[in-house]
Amino acid sequence: MDPQPGRLAALRAELEAAGVDALLVTSLPNIRYTTGFSGSSALVVVSQTDAVLITDFRYRVQARTEVGADVAVEIEGTSLWSRFWGVLPRLTGARQVGFESAHLTHADYQRLMDSGARWPWRPTTGIIEGLRQKKDASEVSCIRQAVSIAEAALAATVPEIRVGMTELAVGARLERTLRELGSEAHPFETIVASGERSALPHARCSSRELRNGDLLVIDFGATSGGYCSDITRTFVVGQCSDAQLEAHAVVLEANATASGAVRAGMRGKDADSLARDYIQRRGMGSEFGHSLGHGIGLEVHEAPRLSKTADAPLPTNSVVTIEPGIYRDGWGGIRIEDDVLLAPEGPVVLTSFARGLLQVG
Repeated sequence: MDPQPGRLAALRAELEAAGVDALLVTSLPNIRYTTGFSGSSALVVVSQTDAVLITDFRYRVQARTEVGADVAVEIEGTSLWSRFWGVLPRLTGARQVGFESAHLTHADYQRLMDSGARWPWRPTTGIIEGLRQKKDASEVSCIRQAVSIAEAALAATVPEIRVGMTELAVGARLERTLRELGSEAHPFETIVASGERSALPHARCSSRELRNGDLLVIDFGATSGGYCSDITRTFVVGQCSDAQLEAHAVVLEANATASGAVRAGMRGKDADSLARDYIQRRGMGSEFGHSLGHGIGLEVHEAPRLSKTADAPLPTNSVVTIEPGIYRDGWGGIRIEDDVLLAPEGPVVLTSFARGLLQVG
């Protein structure tokens, strides 16, 4: 997806506020956001008057196709850093240069200190990530498409799930279908967790076979135009028990309460409490151990955060996950996750797949 007009202008305003003349961008998602380039090897430097992307021979056609007209492209045959040291002195007014401290390796920091000793380097944190929180219409469209692909893939996979299938087999069918329906990538490692393993919030698919009575948590996503979706649904293999129904009803209500009441401008910790307080009142607070949600976009986990410690307000037009859960060691877990756009007029739930405790197998 090509970057929209205004992103470089917004970044330059942030650079001025941060007290730097230019910024070295090394995070690939941040490079894609600012320039449109989706390759795996690049350096970008942005000043108040210039923006330059440096990449290698493999991407010479791709870069010139993807990168907007406001960004100069330089193709380097050997070392990107060698070319960078040639580009930097040409940038007008680039005296104090910032770098992304959360993304630059120590080895590359040493390059700055050694080869770039003539410039005073300033660490920066979250400059572009802050801009990425607010999604424009084209970004929301990509996320909607990623949601649509994911939900269609899940709908096609669920009828094939049977007792005796392994978690790996379920994951394989789901991931194959995601690709067939147009997902560009798997934005994270698909989670298929059954039985007692469903109590592991970030379980990997295993060779465990599905059994009657198992809870089955499936957490996955799709990618469209570089943008992610992130969805979780919980199923039961065969007949569900009263305890499973009770716990699922609590998670379902917590999800609905938070999805309906979350608002732009609300602090992340206040959004988290929408679900957490309800689960606590139902006597299951100790079984909800992770945060309520996170932002999604070019990365499946990005700002803003919806957690007990998040003081920052949720930006208008951010897209966040709402994913309360209950987890009991040796018994299993239940999670329901939706993707929600925090529009000016209120929350818009982008996911629509059934949220009940669906029976499979």
